[in-house]
Amino acid sequence: MRLTVPHHTTKEKARKAIDERLGQALAQYGHYLNESQHQWDGEKLTFSGAARGFKVSGSLEITDTDVIIEGKLPLIAKPFEPRIKSAVEKEAAGIFPAA
Repeated sequence: MRLTVPHHTTKEKARKAIDERLGQALAQYGHYLNESQHQWDGEKLTFSGAARGFKVSGSLEITDTDVIIEGKLPLIAKPFEPRIKSAVEKEAAGIFPAA
């Protein structure tokens, strides 16, 4: 699954917004996660985790104009990919509203 979302700001402000939302999400939903990991390497965040036996992994890269989100879903979640993609797009639009 791959999404490209315009961030309408600087790389630094985009990263700060991502970090803030990630912190909120982990505080709210972290108790559902096992083996949750995330790490920045420059402008790229890699993440992985498991919830209810399902493992996910991926990356989020900040470019000058966009945030590129790539995620690998387990095979059993593939039928739900459109719904998951829509939820991620909605969340991203909330973090990065149109200018």
